[in-house]
Amino acid sequence: MKLKTNYKLTGQRIGLLLLLSFPLFSWGSDYRALYKKANDQYAKTQYEDAQKSYIQILDGGYESEAVYFNLGNTYFKLGDIPSALLYYEKAHKLAPGDDDINFNIYFANSKTTDKVEPEPEFFVTQWWHGIILFFPIGTLSLLSVLFLIAGSGLLVLYLFANAVAVKKLAFYTGVLLLFSGLVFIFISNRQTHYFNDHHQAIIFSGSVNVKSGPGDQAGTLFVLHDGTKVNILDNNNGWIKIQLANGNEGWIQQSVIKEI
Repeated sequence: MKLKTNYKLTGQRIGLLLLLSFPLFSWGSDYRALYKKANDQYAKTQYEDAQKSYIQILDGGYESEAVYFNLGNTYFKLGDIPSALLYYEKAHKLAPGDDDINFNIYFANSKTTDKVEPEPEFFVTQWWHGIILFFPIGTLSLLSVLFLIAGSGLLVLYLFANAVAVKKLAFYTGVLLLFSGLVFIFISNRQTHYFNDHHQAIIFSGSVNVKSGPGDQAGTLFVLHDGTKVNILDNNNGWIKIQLANGNEGWIQQSVIKEI
């Protein structure tokens, strides 16, 4: 499995937008060096060392789809499919339209025991999800800021320009850019709302009895295995109400999952 070699720190993106990037770059260089080290360790098949290096980056408060994706690859090489899926899914939340991430999720799922067929989506819903999940949230945020700044600048030019042709071009282009910036803000809001509504987790226990209620005394509905992704619906005293992609629901102990 190939690695992602471009490491863009979330903190640096924000810093660039706020023009406060100098202190972040002084720290970021250390993490870029650690990221390169982790990639080199992976390339040399030193998977356990690479895993520790990627985790060290995340423990330092930095995250990116590339780090999560590469860490998922590392766990896959180590034979830890649930952990691989956990970090692939974390990468997916940051870059839902990334083909490499989506393929690796599909491929890793093919190695799990439970084959859960999702319920078909209405075509309008599928189309809408395709739009809001096409760009990473970082890209949407950056585009919205750039378009709003450019649009505002053109409207300022419209106010001070003397030539009629320049004023018309600046006005209409500025309005278009401002509108586009607002559209990107709206889409980023919908993407955030989508992932907040889809509170999910990966099962990390070899075999889990899904109960009809939150307790050991409840009847067993079906059995799930490690690596299966579930939607979290409710929490009751250490028990989690879950839903599968096919709509089946039940209760499992919170200790057997790790949240995405």
